[in-house]
Amino acid sequence: MRVLASEFLKVTTTRMWWLLAIIMFAYLAFIAGGLAALFGFTIANPDVAASTGTEAPPLGDMPLAPLVYSFATSLGYVFAVIIGVLAVTGEFRHRTLTATFLATPQRTTVLGAKLFAQLPIGAGFGVIAFLATVGAGAAMLAVFGLDPMLDQSDTWAMIGRGILAMALWAAIGAALGAVVPNQVAAIVIVLAFTQFVEPLLRLAASFSDATAAVGKFLPGSASDALVGASFYALATPGGAAEMLLWWQGALVLLGIAVVLAAIGAATSWRRDVS
Repeated sequence: MRVLASEFLKVTTTRMWWLLAIIMFAYLAFIAGGLAALFGFTIANPDVAASTGTEAPPLGDMPLAPLVYSFATSLGYVFAVIIGVLAVTGEFRHRTLTATFLATPQRTTVLGAKLFAQLPIGAGFGVIAFLATVGAGAAMLAVFGLDPMLDQSDTWAMIGRGILAMALWAAIGAALGAVVPNQVAAIVIVLAFTQFVEPLLRLAASFSDATAAVGKFLPGSASDALVGASFYALATPGGAAEMLLWWQGALVLLGIAVVLAAIGAATSWRRDVS
């Protein structure tokens, strides 16, 4: 318990977490509010939108409000991963890992504590992310007379699952930091995979049933399945139909964190530190 509390304080007593949280909040509020206004305008004023060449987005059976709110995870998860990465790689970069191991010689205990400490931190980022998307998104939907669906239990269940997803993403970030202790390299890998590699893989996987069966186990696909709403799933051919069940998505994310942590514990975590 002492080790867990120590790892939690290492993150919360620095400026990085709240700087990332502020940037994430502003970014998500802008995206959610802007797209809610755009979609709200096209839905509420179809004739005017048609005259300007703007069409309402094809939402299928999914209401607009949950899709807008889900930007908290479909875009905000990168911030949760980065805070997890920084929690581990920061010790290598600032050479504080020696003192950590002297205080707690069991290295696997330290790594496990780092992962568990990231769960509430990631969940906190999830709360902040949904405050941004729900606040800005619901306000814009209400302006155009659309239902923000805040009185629906399904909406709050989706938000709760989104917070869980953010917690798991932060743990994945910490596990990745154990595998790639170089802070710059780890962050580059996160940004490259989340912004370029995985979107391309998900798009490529959507064009056949065989690849789609594999593509739904990609981290981003699993996260969307856990949350239960995603604009990306709608934009991908057959994406919504190929999603896992929410609990299966959670298990996939948890499995990724465990596998990465095991690799890190067997490699960089065993090396001598100075």
